[in-house]
Formats: sequence, C-alpha cells, structure tokens
Amino acid sequence: MAPLLEARGIRAVRLGRPVLSVEEFSLGEREFLSLVGPNGSGKTTLILSLLRLIALREGTILFRGADVRTVRPVHRYRQNFAAVFQEPLLLNTTVYNNVAEGLRIRKRGGEETEASVHRSLERFGISGLRDRNARGLSAGESQRVSLARAFAVEPEVLFLDEPFSSLDAPSKELILRDVESALGESQTAVVMATHDMAEALRLSDRIAVMGSGRILQAGPPDELMRHPADEFVASFFGYETILRGAVEEVLEGSFLVSAEGRTVEIAGSAAPGSDVTFSLSPESILISREPLERVSARNRFAARIDRIIPAGFYFKVHLNCGFPLVSYITGHSMGLLDLREGEEVHCAFKSTAVRVLQMRGLQGGGGRQ
Repeated sequence: MAPLLEARGIRAVRLGRPVLSVEEFSLGEREFLSLVGPNGSGKTTLILSLLRLIALREGTILFRGADVRTVRPVHRYRQNFAAVFQEPLLLNTTVYNNVAEGLRIRKRGGEETEASVHRSLERFGISGLRDRNARGLSAGESQRVSLARAFAVEPEVLFLDEPFSSLDAPSKELILRDVESALGESQTAVVMATHDMAEALRLSDRIAVMGSGRILQAGPPDELMRHPADEFVASFFGYETILRGAVEEVLEGSFLVSAEGRTVEIAGSAAPGSDVTFSLSPESILISREPLERVSARNRFAARIDRIIPAGFYFKVHLNCGFPLVSYITGHSMGLLDLREGEEVHCAFKSTAVRVLQMRGLQGGGGRQ
C-alpha cells in the first residue's frame, strides 16, 4: 500500500544555514510515527515543512501520491491535517468557538459543527468548559481544548509538536489516555515530535530518530531498541554504557573484546583484530555484594561504586570495573543491598545483552554489523 504522506530529498535552509536534509520520510494510514531527538535536531522543522508552513529549497512532498505543490490554494492541502503545538495557540473567545473554528474554516454546516464540537468536548472531558473564555484556562485545560479542536475536524493526519512537555505528570497521564482513546476511535494518522522516549515508546508504531536535521534511523520501537544504528541512536534508547575495543579471540557463537584492559564476551561473530563499538542497557547489569559465580552470565567483574543517583522509581548506579558501567536497580533492591558510594561490589551481564553498534575490519571489510 502506498504511503499516505511521504517526502523525498527535502532540504530547508534558515539564515543561510541548512536545517533540514531528509532523504526519505513516509507515513502510513492510521500509523503513529514519533520523531525523537534533542532540541535543534529538526523535528519541528520537518513538521512545518510537511504542513507547508515553511518553504523548502528542494525536494518533493506527496499526499496520497500527488505532489502537494500542485495543490492551489495551499489551504486546500492543509485542510487534510490538524496540528497541536506545545503552546495551545487558543483564540480569545469561548472554548466552544475555539473547537468549532476549524470546522467553520472548512465550511461545515451548523448541525454538523455542533455535533462534532459536542463529541470532541466530551471526548476530552471539557464539556463543562464550553462557555468559558479559553484565555483563563489552566495549561492542562488549554491543551485539552487544543486537542479537541484538532480531533473535531477528523483530520487524515494529526501533527503533534511536543504537546505534553509543559504539563505536570498527572495531567500528562490523563491527557495521554484520552489521546489513546480518541485515536482508537478515529482513522487519523499521527506524526509526533517529542524528546520524551517514554511517550514515543508508548504510542508509536514507528520511531524516527533525528539529529542535525536528518533522520538517522527509523523503524519499529523494538527494532531500534535491539539494533540501534550508532551511539547517538543508542543513547536515546537508554544505552548509557557505550564502549570500544578490539576483537582478541573468536569462540563458537561469540567473541572476546579487549576494552580498556578488560575482556568482554559478546554473542555473535567477528574477525580477530576488528574494532568494535558496543553498548549495554542498564537493566541488563546485575549487582551483588557476593561474587556472581552461579549466574549464567559470562561477563563477571569486581567493581567499585562511583556514584548513586536517584531517578524516580529506581536508582542509577555508576560502576567502575576497569571500564564504566551504569546499572538501574529498584529502591527495594537498593534497600536489600544497602549500596553506598565507594564500596566494592560484583557485577555481571550476559554476552547476549551486549549490542554491537559498529564493527570495522570484519572479514577484511568495514561497516556496521
């Protein structure tokens, strides 16, 4: 099936500086695609480009297979979409009028507008705010109005640009549930820009990681988590330990890498002498006060605790075992182990828990495995 929305070789420049260079972008029917990356990575610029709100220096955007540059006037193209931004951008009028505005612009009839507004207000739990002026609402209420306005027009594509970033945790959770419910009842596809990986993993069918105006890797969340393309992508999926070394010995089904003077066993194949960049997720690293001789993990090291950092429901434990490791442990485990900075402990991780990000010299060639 052809993509609903796609872009090919699009370039954007601001103040003489390239800010977007995307070779391929696609969005399927009813697909939820998240754009993740740090501030300045090009997420918002890509959304504005797809909405034709900024001019492209070159490239093609296709909607349902048709070049959007042929659509005149441009608002005929934009009427297929709705957008919600970090700032709700509400009009100085009632909540009802704000939600109805998109329908009026599309010249929907009065009865249809009334029914759509009522349904959208109910969907986001703000029927009681119908006659309130939108300028006097809280941040959470304002964003609910903005979402209700977007869903009321039943867009083919909904663009969300950091829509939850200014909300407190309880408000965000409630709105996320309403968005999930609304999407389940609609035919709408979504492109969401976010720096919150938890949001992206929760909602997305696919994730595209952006950096320096480019899409660095795109695919289903589990694929990107298992096989990040490089260190930058790995960092967005919680791989806080990224190491480099050289293959010193090849075993049956695994190989040994010398990294900062220690030997790490990695599942897979390699050629002796290959340079390897690899990563470990914090959840895969075990910590114990006693030697971990009875566990099946092939990688076992004595370590010193350098730092312990509270992180909500868990703790980040920074270890030094000849090379740095970061492990996540629960508050319950922290209490049982009674871990303290500066103490000596033991850690372990399986060879299958190691992700190879790059390997050079494999079988006499180069490139990532």
